[in-house]
Amino acid sequence: MTFEQLNIDEDLLQAVRDLGYESPTPIQEASIEKLLKGYDLIGQSRTGTGKTAAFGIPLIELIDPDERFLQALVLCPTRELCMQVAEELRKLLKYKAGIRVVPLYGGQPIAHQITDLKKGAQIVVATPGRFIDHLRRHTLKTDQVQIAVLDEADEMLSMGFKEDIDIILGQLPVPRQTVLYSATMPEDVAAIAQEYMEDPVRIHVGQDDPLTVDSVEQAYFELRPGQKLEALLRLLLMEQPDKAIIFCNTKKRVSDLADQLKDEKLPAEGLHGDLKQVQRDLTMRRFKNREIKYLVATDVAARGLDISDVDLVVNYDLPEDEEIYVHRIGRTARAGKTGRAYSFVSERELGRLKEIVSFTGAEVQPRKIPSLQELQEAKKERLLNEVRLILRENASGASAFSFGRSGKYSQNIRQLMEEGYQPEDIAAALLIRMMYSEGEQKDSLKGSAPTARAGKDETMVRLYLNLGKKQKIKVKDIMWAMQEKCGINANLLGRIDLMETFTYLEIPSSLASGAIKELDGFSLKGHRMHVEIAKEN
Repeated sequence: MTFEQLNIDEDLLQAVRDLGYESPTPIQEASIEKLLKGYDLIGQSRTGTGKTAAFGIPLIELIDPDERFLQALVLCPTRELCMQVAEELRKLLKYKAGIRVVPLYGGQPIAHQITDLKKGAQIVVATPGRFIDHLRRHTLKTDQVQIAVLDEADEMLSMGFKEDIDIILGQLPVPRQTVLYSATMPEDVAAIAQEYMEDPVRIHVGQDDPLTVDSVEQAYFELRPGQKLEALLRLLLMEQPDKAIIFCNTKKRVSDLADQLKDEKLPAEGLHGDLKQVQRDLTMRRFKNREIKYLVATDVAARGLDISDVDLVVNYDLPEDEEIYVHRIGRTARAGKTGRAYSFVSERELGRLKEIVSFTGAEVQPRKIPSLQELQEAKKERLLNEVRLILRENASGASAFSFGRSGKYSQNIRQLMEEGYQPEDIAAALLIRMMYSEGEQKDSLKGSAPTARAGKDETMVRLYLNLGKKQKIKVKDIMWAMQEKCGINANLLGRIDLMETFTYLEIPSSLASGAIKELDGFSLKGHRMHVEIAKEN
């Protein structure tokens, strides 16, 4: 089916074309015709399948632009989703004059919103809490509302908005058209539908399909708790994602992990409910603009985020709820793209993972964390690809380096050849320099110790450190000492067991003697450190 076959007017069709929509998605095709006929509707579809346009197109068609009063209400669980829905509706209204959309959400001065409402608004997109604020202030009237949409209804209920929804729907006139969209359909969502909807049409797109899409490569890594940071660092180094969201179950875990990633000089920020709205907005803007690559977030903070170019999701903590897993995974492989989703699980959590797999119908493959040798091979391949790109561009005359035309770099190579070196040996030496000295160059510029590297055998030994929690030592303090005093990057460290009065630390055997020499007697947080090889027992 095409949009032309859905009987929507030409102004709206042109806006749809400008947005690049070629044909309606399954949820749009199933919804638009029913909504235009005035049916109440329950739509269940995965995140990222076009639900906003599914209700937005018929909603705009049903609005009378000549009347300035409120005719349609869209409720959203979060400020971010509220803003995104409002923006999507405005894009659809590009060629239709006289219809105003006003978003209402917390974190913005309510006086500004009151001013916008006084100018007239046929469509309001609101979070439940802020809409109730306006109801209590009598700054909007609901007696002419003809259609109410509950977007991401399962999210609103899981966030505790049931009472607010009851208050809002109780204020709206009857009869009216009520529309509910949800990625999942738990009992509390079904109860809302039964209480407030009249003989609704039910649409469940992809009912027999897995809840997670085939274009998401899903895998899990069985780890001990102390291995998670090392595993994450190695995966990010191996995968090199342009954008990744790393999910944690608590706000403290988000803060700690974001700090640990920043300590590793990685472009990361945390996002959780304790942040002020201006901080959340700044973080999201930087993430969307690629100023940061890694967003560490709780589920509550990440709800409603509409980011279509996330290529990796990591469940640093396995979620307790199967539906939360679905929502997390839905952050990648959007808009027809592929994505990856990895989960860290302990031995005790394997049963929980099986429940998630059973619920989603997805295939989640076991994987092993990449070894140091695999990381080196991947880095070498990336360097070779960069060299190939420069060679191809130079051959076509498009290279910014233009070494063939200027002769500058070729002259350097010829000089080495005149000294008796073979071209293959020169190229290999340059590659070795790039592979093994890049970190030393960067660190020396920053005035810090060069990064040590382990041998290929990767045999690990366990060190004993005489400081622990009682001395206010944290894992990041141990990693800082290893980097600053020994030049050993966290990527190379194994398990760190922080006990009450001491710490065990796994380290590549080739680096152990040097680390002991540098750290033994070093003062960390005012406490003198003693380091030795741990006894086997």
